[in-house]
Amino acid sequence: MFDYFANPTRFMRLARVLVAPLSVLSVLLILAGLYYGLLASPPDYQQGDTVRIMYVHVPAAWLASLGYVAMGVCGLFYIVWRHPLADVALRSMAPVGAMFAFLTLVTGALWGKPMWGAWWVWDARLTSMLILLFFYVAVIALANAFDTIERGSRPAAILALVGLINVPIVKFSVDWWNTLHQPASLLRSGGVSIDPAMLTPLLLMLAGMHLFFAFVVILRMQAVLAERRIAALHIRTMAREGGA
Repeated sequence: MFDYFANPTRFMRLARVLVAPLSVLSVLLILAGLYYGLLASPPDYQQGDTVRIMYVHVPAAWLASLGYVAMGVCGLFYIVWRHPLADVALRSMAPVGAMFAFLTLVTGALWGKPMWGAWWVWDARLTSMLILLFFYVAVIALANAFDTIERGSRPAAILALVGLINVPIVKFSVDWWNTLHQPASLLRSGGVSIDPAMLTPLLLMLAGMHLFFAFVVILRMQAVLAERRIAALHIRTMAREGGA
């Protein structure tokens, strides 16, 4: 299945079909999640209305980590199997994942100020998320640091793979160290520990932001593929003119 859609032409056909429904569904789910999260869900008995930041913060943090894992898998496919779309997907995911990592840190600061009394603390979860953002930025910089696209692809893929070591640290930092962050409430051995009134908007936001991530990545992949086709056409035209 992956081999079939690794062909750029087939991917472009599939992308044209997916873009519209992904955009519509993501907007509808996010709007529903914001409505239930900001207006319909109850305040927390300890945090009050501040807890509503969770409906953006948690999905952003989840997608920052998941996006990096997906980027690392693309790096592996590019290094080992040289799939033609792996490098395109990696380059397309990096800025989107970086955006979600940055959003995680910003919403975390907004949540942390009233809860902890400080915009930033060198908490294990916060620090490992900041490092994840640095890995995203480093991959973007390395991929674009060379005079030709091809020269930056392999180093960026290797760095994406190296950065995967930080993802479990982000996930399990609250279990491995003493941190100000609370333990996991969704993916935990004892089951979900969130009230259904809060769980519903959180799941809506998670679903909507996942679809939004996929929508933006597909758009970026289409743009990168179009740029490469234009560049290849330009090179062929120059070669023909030079031969003439």
